[in-house]
Amino acid sequence: MGVLNEFKAFAVKGNVVDMAVGIIIGAAFGKIVSSFVGDVVMPSVGVLIGGVDFGELAVTLKAAQGDVPAVVLAYGKFIQSIIDFVIIAFAIFMGVKAINRLKREEAVVASLPAAPTKEEELLGEIRDLLKVQNKKPQ
Repeated sequence: MGVLNEFKAFAVKGNVVDMAVGIIIGAAFGKIVSSFVGDVVMPSVGVLIGGVDFGELAVTLKAAQGDVPAVVLAYGKFIQSIIDFVIIAFAIFMGVKAINRLKREEAVVASLPAAPTKEEELLGEIRDLLKVQNKKPQ
């Protein structure tokens, strides 16, 4: 039972759960970005450069012979993968930048001195009154 309890403690740690959520969201985000690149960006880029479909760009290295398929160098799919990567990397960069900005704002708020309590305010007033009384000629 010791191993089972250790595994349970490991599996329910905050970092593991956070990581799992991040992986799931990352996979879904990857699908969204792939769709954006494949269905929006690449057709637009293709139209701009003369109606080229990047998915179809390829060089046949060896033609098909009988039942043996052709050997094809599909560089268009590679170009599309590079564009996918750049867009995903930029989106992640912007997300991390936003999170860092929020953390900096929280740090500034946390570093501000706390407002004095009522007791501290009263003690300050008493101190000030005593200073004034000590300065008056008697």
